[in-house]
Amino acid sequence: MNSYQYLMSDINKINGIGIKTSKLLKKKNINTIFDLLWSLPRNFTDRTNLVKINELQVNKIQTVTVNVVKYYFPRLRNLPNKVLCEDHTGKLECIFFNSYEGYIKKILPLNTRITISGKVNYYKNKYQITNPTHLSSDTNSIKKIFPSYSLTEGLTEKKYNKIVNYVLKNIPDLEEWLDEEVLRKFNFISWKEAILQLHDPKNLKKNGNFLSRLIFDEILSTFLINSKVRTAIKKIKKNKKKFNNDVIQKIKKKIKFKLTFDQLKAIDEINKDLKSDKKMFRLLQGDVGSGKTIVSLIAANNVINSGFQVCFMAPTEILANQHFNLARRLFNKNIKIDILTSKTEKSDRNRIIYDLNNNITNIIIGTHSLFQEKIKYKNLGLIIIDEQHKFGVRQRKRLSDKGGNNCDILVMSATPIPRTMIMTIFGDMDTSIIRNKPKNRQDVKTYSKLDNKINEVIKFVKKQLLLKNQVFWVCPLIEESKKIDHKSSVKRYEELKRFFNNKVGLLHGALPKDEKNKILLDFLNKKIDILVSTTVIEVGIDFPNANVIVIENANKFGLSQLHQLRGRVGRGEKESFCILMIKSNLSENAKKRINILKSTNDGFKISEEDMKLRGYGDLLGFKQSGLQSFRLADPIINEDLFLLADKEVKRIELKNQNLKKYLPLLKLYDRADILNDIV
Repeated sequence: MNSYQYLMSDINKINGIGIKTSKLLKKKNINTIFDLLWSLPRNFTDRTNLVKINELQVNKIQTVTVNVVKYYFPRLRNLPNKVLCEDHTGKLECIFFNSYEGYIKKILPLNTRITISGKVNYYKNKYQITNPTHLSSDTNSIKKIFPSYSLTEGLTEKKYNKIVNYVLKNIPDLEEWLDEEVLRKFNFISWKEAILQLHDPKNLKKNGNFLSRLIFDEILSTFLINSKVRTAIKKIKKNKKKFNNDVIQKIKKKIKFKLTFDQLKAIDEINKDLKSDKKMFRLLQGDVGSGKTIVSLIAANNVINSGFQVCFMAPTEILANQHFNLARRLFNKNIKIDILTSKTEKSDRNRIIYDLNNNITNIIIGTHSLFQEKIKYKNLGLIIIDEQHKFGVRQRKRLSDKGGNNCDILVMSATPIPRTMIMTIFGDMDTSIIRNKPKNRQDVKTYSKLDNKINEVIKFVKKQLLLKNQVFWVCPLIEESKKIDHKSSVKRYEELKRFFNNKVGLLHGALPKDEKNKILLDFLNKKIDILVSTTVIEVGIDFPNANVIVIENANKFGLSQLHQLRGRVGRGEKESFCILMIKSNLSENAKKRINILKSTNDGFKISEEDMKLRGYGDLLGFKQSGLQSFRLADPIINEDLFLLADKEVKRIELKNQNLKKYLPLLKLYDRADILNDIV
């Protein structure tokens, strides 16, 4: 067994770990020896200060050397066993619950000198330590700083420390994978030495070369896989798309606004990819309302005019319908457009499947159903995926393979994220960014309002309805909760109905899908003036007549989530408003979030501030979605290491270096399974 195979072996390979302990560790998601190395201490307990009995402090962990004098083993089972100990300054009792006489006599033999460490109590004029776990005739083995871990029930700290110490003593020396120039930046510390220092109680603050080295390794492993995916896709030769610039001129005449510089730049970058003989694998990122859909449809029209088919996948049926209607308005009549969702009748579905397979349909717009086994494309040239930030590297690669060699991929995301996050999450793709919004899009005016001023908000909403505008009203919960003082969407819906009669609708995640779609369509068709909703309205549906969004308990939402919600309004030419309902006793963090949102409409700036406040793991659920599993790295705090890793990967690409040298690194950081899918 080689070194990294030992580290990746099952936890039960460790001496002294039986079936019971193995199950307890696996409950903590510690399955391998390597996993154990990342289960880091919460804090440390200092047992180094040796005191006399008369110097003991109650309710503190203290270390004392004593003589074992006498046993007290009562006959009644419910009474504890006691061991009387003393030094020249006083007496101390060791109290044992649920411990057998034989065990106690073994660990505390009479007339021996023992060092004991534990939490001190005082009862009936005597110092006591209950169930001491740290005791030995070897004082130096007790006088240490001990790490303290978050443990599952049934796993003692002493047992866990013993396991960790055994693993740390047996960490193998791994062959170095970092180049000398990079190693120099970390003072030539090896991976093994870095791990040992990470667990060293002296490094309480956990910073220094050892930590930077481990963080860099983690980032590098991800970036190497992204690089391998990019390289694998770029190697695929395809037929070049051939088209002229007449298409963009015709579409520009049909839209009501002038394309921004960023939109034109993105169109140019996409066109270059489409015209090349290398497969396009590109992310089109832009803030809410920045005009990504127009850019993607211009690309689609170009591909269709080159004789290829286009598949456009949206996250919801309503958004698919909006894209379908926009495409019909922009494209020439001779372009055959179809839409396929779960609502499509069986007869229409069969006809669409036939038309796709016989190259009659030029562009198909729909939801995930577009990639079912039955759906076959005759000459697919472009796949557009809208709002799919939860598609990981492996899923995107498989999607690219499904499209065939001549099929380019364009992924759109309305989640503005900082550069280091783009490098991490979408590092396998080329990137086009649209930062500026079209000039007809006005910034949404954002105000905060104390929740006891709700009558003023209702008065404002009434004025907006008289102007024929529509309103979103967002609440955090579906039902009323006694524990959390939020207005539920159900209760708010009932209250608003009293003010606005039957022009109020209710939308939340617990409703059946068909009912949700009906309510959204009613709002889109102006049958409803106010839509009371939970956060299910976040996804980029376009309601051009909605110009007000009221967000209750706004302090309970993350900054990026508030920005996404605010993006539901301001999508037409009307002056738009976002009203953040808040309580008077806000935390400092909540005040910062509210003030940042009021000060800017720039989604990229907001996402950076959000990450500083909350950390990348919470940002729009990226960590929860399983896209990344960093144990140490943080794209904001460790930005310098992300940029260094990016530079190193580009050097490796330039030299066309074989990844064999980095295979142990990729295996250790659980990236090798992705590599197997690629090579």
